[in-house]
Amino acid sequence: MDQLVWLSFCISLGLLLLGSFTAGLPFEDGNNNNVKITRRSLELTQTINIQRQEYMQRQCELLGEHTQTLEDLSELQMDHMIVDREHKLLYCYVPKVACTNWKRVLMMLTDKWHNGTDPLQIPGSLAHSVGMFTKLYDLTEAEQQQVLSEDYTRFILVRHPFERLLSAYRNKLEGDSPSARYFQSRVGRQIVKELRPGASNDSLEHGDDVSFGEFVKYLVTPELSRANQSDYNEHWEVIAKLCNPCVMKYNVVGKYDTLLDDSALALYLAKANNLTFPTGHKPSSTRANLRTYFDPLPIGAIRQLYEIYEEDFRLFDYALDDVLGFEFG
Repeated sequence: MDQLVWLSFCISLGLLLLGSFTAGLPFEDGNNNNVKITRRSLELTQTINIQRQEYMQRQCELLGEHTQTLEDLSELQMDHMIVDREHKLLYCYVPKVACTNWKRVLMMLTDKWHNGTDPLQIPGSLAHSVGMFTKLYDLTEAEQQQVLSEDYTRFILVRHPFERLLSAYRNKLEGDSPSARYFQSRVGRQIVKELRPGASNDSLEHGDDVSFGEFVKYLVTPELSRANQSDYNEHWEVIAKLCNPCVMKYNVVGKYDTLLDDSALALYLAKANNLTFPTGHKPSSTRANLRTYFDPLPIGAIRQLYEIYEEDFRLFDYALDDVLGFEFG
């Protein structure tokens, strides 16, 4: 089995290098963000990517999910899967993992933006607007099966489950943007009402002072966080439920830590000439603040939280020691 895996690796890498690099790289002379993409960097990124694919598929087998097929997915389970048939690209977007910027890039790729070449000029609300993109469920059964073929680039970007969760909390419950105000009025007020004895009238009215500990308690109390529904809100839903990696068998598995490299690889394989992922966004400070938010939590709450997101930890090769300094036994 190890020999087959190694042979697959060599063939895949060889095809990328010989079939693509010999034609020259369209980005080699720079791009609109002055980021230089080189043959060597794409080669290294593809090497890591193949290792991630193989790891993910092994975990699918261990989890017993490798026998699922596209026919097993509902329309709701395909809702995050955007398809660009011209470039033979499927992108499954995950909230809090650079999905706004990737949707902006896809708008340019699918010729839906004509006011310049900078993706960051596209309003986020427009990129997220309903009906902007073709979804997997919009395709015929034959077209859906084509998406699963070797001709397609199937791309997913993932992030450490707890880092993504904290990013969602800071952005939607701790922030002061219009989006945060919406979540505070809908989710924050519910949390205060149900989980905070003796809450002030101001907190009950606005829901804008929910602590991270209260948010975690809300998540591990399904009668609250999943009231009248089977799923979480998409901003803190399990990635495996949003993107079903064991069915889709993504052939570019990107991570937030290597966002620019992985995005460059996905665009290169999709033959998106002269289009690059924007680098002008503000770097996230969430990783640096993980311990600040998680250290005060009871170990039992962290264990419950881990159980919710265990599938993401396992499929995408993440660990708890980034947060705790140790793993559960």
